[in-house]
Amino acid sequence: MSANYELRGNVAVITLNNPPVNGLGYETRKAIVDGLERAQADAAVKAIVITGAGKAFSGGADIREFGSPKALAEPNLLTVIRACELSSKPIVAAIHTVCMGGGLELALGCPRKARAIALPRPLAVATTRPRRRVILRAEAQLRRRCVRSKPRLEC
Repeated sequence: MSANYELRGNVAVITLNNPPVNGLGYETRKAIVDGLERAQADAAVKAIVITGAGKAFSGGADIREFGSPKALAEPNLLTVIRACELSSKPIVAAIHTVCMGGGLELALGCPRKARAIALPRPLAVATTRPRRRVILRAEAQLRRRCVRSKPRLEC
């Protein structure tokens, strides 16, 4: 119930994994910041993708934490967004289906956004394939950007 960090080639993928709508609870926020720090420290990582597992990118705040100390604990949402904005590596928000409230704020804090729109066929296709396509498109987009601006980004 947090976020998973995965390395795909030279792209770090941080997947929000807090069912049912990937609410941005304390553990998830902490895992995002930890993933960003890990990606920043890894010289092999050239870009970062943030996406959501299952049926949502993020539905925003985790309502189970409302009124508890965890709701305001650091890192709070503003700290997470600031970490995205200050990243020296390009970050893509791979948005699919639900993206509301704090999830939308997180996506807007990422310099680049990509979205997937899919008509629901079988549930497995609707929940996994669009996100995979967005991640692949984001990887390709970042590769093109790195090739075009090679001297500046040192890709």
